[in-house]
Amino acid sequence: MALCYVDEAGQEDAQQLASRLSLPLLDQYDLRDEQFSQLLICESGRRCLQQTGRKAPGPVLADFVSGAVAHRRKFGGGKGQMIAKAVGIKGSVRPQVADVTAGLGRDSFVLATLGCEVQMVERSPIIHALLESGLQQAQRDPDVADIAARMQLVNADSIDWLADQLTTECKPQVIYVDPMFPHTDKSALVKKEMRVFRDIVGDDQDSATLLERALALAEYRVVVKRPRKAPTIEGQAPSYQLNGKSSRYDIYTLKSLL
Repeated sequence: MALCYVDEAGQEDAQQLASRLSLPLLDQYDLRDEQFSQLLICESGRRCLQQTGRKAPGPVLADFVSGAVAHRRKFGGGKGQMIAKAVGIKGSVRPQVADVTAGLGRDSFVLATLGCEVQMVERSPIIHALLESGLQQAQRDPDVADIAARMQLVNADSIDWLADQLTTECKPQVIYVDPMFPHTDKSALVKKEMRVFRDIVGDDQDSATLLERALALAEYRVVVKRPRKAPTIEGQAPSYQLNGKSSRYDIYTLKSLL
């Protein structure tokens, strides 16, 4: 992987990121040049990941302002969404959530849109860099700045982070887990993002340990998102499940949300 920039506004950001991430910085780039399989591109305050090669798909980025997330924010069903029911949103209850597999932050953004305070924990420094850029853009946008204010970002290994939180007084009320799993969704968007994610972070081989740590820390419940037909994570059985068309939520209740 290498860093590059396409305009003057992205140059300083790219230089700082190259130093922080210990990645080579390119003055020029050609997507047909496969010297590097992935490029982290900085452009006018935006960061995106781009595969190289003649048949490479489009860029992957964390976008909380436009596109699919904007449509879901406006027309997504509010408190009636399955994810809202899974984390325990009901009436005036808005639990504080730790999303310990943040990815591109879409589920975190939905929960923040519904009024939850959300901590996003992402272990990949590359994906963290995308989230950081997406949050900064959202903080500058008047339509979503109040939502972004409810989202905090942490770059840490989630298993280590969960262990560290055991010694703190303020523990997450709900812990949300969406480990990497072979998706059956055939959409180009999902295939593109999964391909990029697997190149960078690989599969989650430590899901059982992550669940165990989450159960030891969460105050009220742990929620695990899975493909609908996937097996449960090894270990404690969920208290109950919510099933959708392509995915489901395994809910591990510890005590009732008030």
